[in-house]
Parts: sequence; structure tokens; C-alpha cells
Amino acid sequence: MEERVHTFNPGPAALPLPVLERIRDEMLNFRGTGMSILEVSHRSRTFEEVLDDAAARLKRLLKLDNRFHVVFLQGGASLQFAMVPMNLALEGKPVGYVDTGYWASKALKEAQILGKDVQVVASSKAQNYTHIPKNFTVDDNLAYLHLTSNNTIEGTQWHHFPGVGNVPLVSDMSSDILSRVFDPSPFGLIYAGAQKNLGPAGVTVVIIREDMLERTPKNLPTMLRYSTFVESNSLYNTPPCFAIYVVDLVLEWLEETVGGLETMEAINRKKAKILYDYLDSQNFYTCPVAPEDRSMMNVVFRLPSPELEDKFVKEAEKARLVGLKGHRSVGGCRASLYNAVTVEAVQALVDFMQEFARKNA
Repeated sequence: MEERVHTFNPGPAALPLPVLERIRDEMLNFRGTGMSILEVSHRSRTFEEVLDDAAARLKRLLKLDNRFHVVFLQGGASLQFAMVPMNLALEGKPVGYVDTGYWASKALKEAQILGKDVQVVASSKAQNYTHIPKNFTVDDNLAYLHLTSNNTIEGTQWHHFPGVGNVPLVSDMSSDILSRVFDPSPFGLIYAGAQKNLGPAGVTVVIIREDMLERTPKNLPTMLRYSTFVESNSLYNTPPCFAIYVVDLVLEWLEETVGGLETMEAINRKKAKILYDYLDSQNFYTCPVAPEDRSMMNVVFRLPSPELEDKFVKEAEKARLVGLKGHRSVGGCRASLYNAVTVEAVQALVDFMQEFARKNA
């Protein structure tokens, strides 16, 4: 088998090699059933054990108490942009959003489409989203405050979540969930598309606090209610069984092989430091993000010209370093350093960058 590449894809992204090997080994005969996991009924006890194990592991890793429910939905984070205001908005109260980039902006636009009273509490748009807003005040009357914990395209991250009193926080954590330790208690709801840190594309994890379920309007369609999935243990309709199975394996790897979020955070900090230290040590590559707000998950950088950026991406692929092209909306280059990306992969990238700069400066 040809040697695997180092993948810095922004999503679908790298998966831990032991997880991929386990999937391979179990593909034709899942745990003695004589069937593939792709063939196992979602109504069977066999699959329910996978589902329950994934939810239990996620609760342990994030230290979620019994107020929180974990459910598995489809539609990606993009569907959550609409489901959040549909379920959590309150009559006579504005909904708050912090605009920190492409995906945060999409989330608030969905609330506007639904006719909600949207209050943009803070924004870094005027500065091309190169930093996280600070020193803003939050209205006590907000139904919730929504933020995007990590901005994959712009390369910024909330390193400290804002204090909001009794206003519940809602967060899109698609690109940094399980990458670090944080206090979940201020959050009324957390959602995350799986295809970055959790597993393959096709499933979205939603963590919802019990009191938030009481807000759902009576006239919401059944499939757009969070309570539908809480009450049915994510089995109201056929869930994305294979994707949930892989999420369970990733969570097992994170819990039992890595050793939990404290260890994972230390590894992620080490990876990010290797790359940012190199970027700050020279002048060929530049990082536009305010240093205090730089993302540990998505490192964005520019080269002296778009032509050199194209050349960099092509030559990196030949060197078996893939996924380094920046998002089409902003250009440049980007290295996504999700949990499954190894320290060795980041060091290989820096070595390549040094050599490319030497040849092309």
C-alpha cells in the first residue's frame, strides 16, 4: 500500500489512523454480527449500543452533567443555523449574534430570514475578521447569544468565551470541539458538524441543555424540533449510522488512547506553536491574524503573490502535504491542525515551507 499523505484538509479532514484501521478490520463482520455496520438495523440493540456509547463518551470528555442531552442529527451546521432560532428564540426578546467571519455571518442571516429580531452584538467585519471582538456588552434581555467558537476560514478562535450573565450561550463548535478544555455550563446549546474533529461528514452533534427544550414553539415541524431527537434517542428516523459509528470510534480513541481533553489540548498547542513560531520567525510568509486570537485549529497565511501561493500548494501536494489551499472566499493558504493531524505532520509542513522559501524568496 502506498504511503499515506499528510492531510491538512479543512473538512472532511484527517481521521486518526487507528480509527481507520479499526473500520477496515470491522467492515465485513461488525462485532460478530456477520454483517457490516453499513447493514446493521438502526432499530437493533447492536446499533443502539454504538449510539449510546458515543453519547456517553462525549458527555464524559466534555464533563457534561445530567442537564445536557447529546443527539445526532443530519443537515450539517448549516441546518443548525435555522434550527437554533426556530427552537430557542423567545417572543419579545432579540436574539444576539457575534459576527466573526463567513460562518458566523451565515448563522445570523438565517435568523434574519426567519424574521427574528437579530441584534449583532459585536463584529470584526470592518477589520476583515482578523481578530475576535472584545469589550462589548451583552443585553440581559437577549434570548441567547450565538458565537462561532473557531473561524475556519479566517483563522481566529475564541480563547476565552464572553461572560453573559443569565443569557445562554449558543455556539457553532464544528471546527474546534474536543480540541481543548472549556466550561460547558454557560452554554444552552452547542452544535458541531462531525467532519473536522469528530468523524466523517454526514452527522451533526447537538448538545442541548434541558431548560432549552421548553422553548420550542408548538407549531414547529416534527423534524425541526430538538425535543423530537431527545425523546427518541436520535432514532426518530433512520440516522446516519455509519457516521455515528465512526464518531464513537474517534471518541474512544480520544478518551482511551490520547487520554482526554487535557492531553489533546497540550498536543494541539504544541502543533500550533511549531507552525506559528516559524511564521513569526521570517518574512516570506505572513499571518494576518491578531496574535492573541490565532486559531489552534486553522492556521492561515499568505505568500508574496497569488502565483507563489498556487505554486506552493502544487509543490506541497507533490511532497505529500495536501489540503493547504485557502478558502475560495479569501484565497491564500491554510493548514488545518485538527486533533488527528500529528506533530510529525506539522513538522514536515514547516520543513517544506523552509525549503520552499529558500528556493523562491
